[in-house]
Amino acid sequence: MNFQKRDEIPARSFAEKLDLLAEVAVKVGLGLKEGQELVMTAPLEALPLVRRITEHAYKAGGSLVTALLSDEESTLMRFEHGQAETFDKASGWLFEGMANAFKSGAARLAIVGENPALLSKQDPDKVARANRARSKAYQPALELIAGFDINWTIASFATPSWAKAVFPDDPEEIAVARLWHGIFAASRIDAFDPIAGWAEHNRNLKQRSDYLNSKSYAALRFTGPGTDLTVGLADDHVWAGGATTAKNGITCNPNIPSEEVFTTPHKDRVDGRVTSTKPLSYQGTMIEEISVTFEGGRIVDAQARTGLEVLKKVLETDEGARRLGEVALVPHSSPISASGLLFYNTLFDENAASHIALGQAYAKCVKDGGSMTPQQLAAKGANRSLIHIDWMIGSGAIDVDGIRADGGAEALMRKGEWAY
Repeated sequence: MNFQKRDEIPARSFAEKLDLLAEVAVKVGLGLKEGQELVMTAPLEALPLVRRITEHAYKAGGSLVTALLSDEESTLMRFEHGQAETFDKASGWLFEGMANAFKSGAARLAIVGENPALLSKQDPDKVARANRARSKAYQPALELIAGFDINWTIASFATPSWAKAVFPDDPEEIAVARLWHGIFAASRIDAFDPIAGWAEHNRNLKQRSDYLNSKSYAALRFTGPGTDLTVGLADDHVWAGGATTAKNGITCNPNIPSEEVFTTPHKDRVDGRVTSTKPLSYQGTMIEEISVTFEGGRIVDAQARTGLEVLKKVLETDEGARRLGEVALVPHSSPISASGLLFYNTLFDENAASHIALGQAYAKCVKDGGSMTPQQLAAKGANRSLIHIDWMIGSGAIDVDGIRADGGAEALMRKGEWAY
């Protein structure tokens, strides 16, 4: 009789792995509860995963699954043939409906996999205007997500256009297969028991965030090539990572995968210069080699090798767009970083390196923030904006110090690795 050892990972077909990814998205990512609705967005190519997630959602007792699919070719048609004056419009009716669904208790799941350079050859002004219009229309829904009023998560699907961006020298079929290999590994689908593996990973991330909460640092200082940045932390800030409990009482994992611990910076206490360590793919535009200077929490100078015009337009979105809403620590040895892959996708690349985010802060990363008004959150230092854009500033050459209230410094990271 053949008994499989507990630590032996069974051979699985692609279909089995895709089904496991769907199960992890529903059970770990969302924690979907019986009777709960689900609103899902995805690229058209991700329909196989959409179907698997829909099946697991109904098996978990979900009451109604609504999937909204997007198409890259249709998006390009707008930029190539749409009238110039129409780029200040967005589907407000759609985003209003999503916000109403969340207010009624629906969960949110986004499947990402878009071409990271889809709009790189389009008019930057049109791209910026379309992004700004979308951000304004989406804000009521974004505030419910960023405030963790609901349980939500993000997962991924290896589309051909994304795969070719990551592996440009490979034939499409091989590129897609290699990208799927990276997705499954990073999402812990290759574990003997992915659900149990995520439970253990969440315990480790909680231990890390508990330690940082016990220190109550006043600020973090990042130093390394092109970077000397002090990020003041919000008053009564709270570190989080991995699983989190939303205001509706449901525990979810907002990102599949996730390697970060994160908190809320003080919007007025960020100073210095910082240089990105990985490209940023934002709404179809590649922004590379970002370098910005902060004074009093606000970006006063911004440079980039590519995508600078789009970056400048992003910074003009609103007052909060030039300020930070998140700071996150990720060890350089994280599985995603160790893979050596540059995914050109924030969901993955932000979990390969420490990062900051322009724009909207997470209310849950302020003590009792979930019950505060926007004005009360602002008084604690939490930023407010139409956008929330993560970009990577960590690497194997970056040191991070925790700055105490008395001004003393303690080593948190050295050469990208935890120093305690």
